[in-house]
Amino acid sequence: MRLKKRGAQTLIFDFIRKKWLVLTPEEWVRQHLVNYLVTEKKFIASSISIEKELILNDLKKRYDVVVYNRNLQPYLIIECKAPYVALDRPVVEQALRYNLTVKAELLMITNGISDLVFNLKNEVVELPIQNIFRSLNGGHQ
Repeated sequence: MRLKKRGAQTLIFDFIRKKWLVLTPEEWVRQHLVNYLVTEKKFIASSISIEKELILNDLKKRYDVVVYNRNLQPYLIIECKAPYVALDRPVVEQALRYNLTVKAELLMITNGISDLVFNLKNEVVELPIQNIFRSLNGGHQ
């Protein structure tokens, strides 16, 4: 994680979007999660999309993270919350609503302390290591 100060603000570098962002509790969770996906779970960085707009019931919303598979279809949608936010029913429902549009195979919610991953049957599952994604770009991130 790369951090820097700008006046009174602390900034964190988003290596996916290649820009500095104001460090908020939710951004801290999002950046650590993306780093974990790439370094530990072996997702390739180019398969990850962060904070893109989606339309839900005629309202503009933004998902936190979507990971695409080798066919460029949504594989995993992730809703990030600040560490002090409980992963309760409203959080799950928000992520499920976003996934009505995205249609990812897996849905994850996290606050950086706890996380849950659900499959299409709404069963809690483990997040798999994704070595298969490395073939997208010859194994380079």
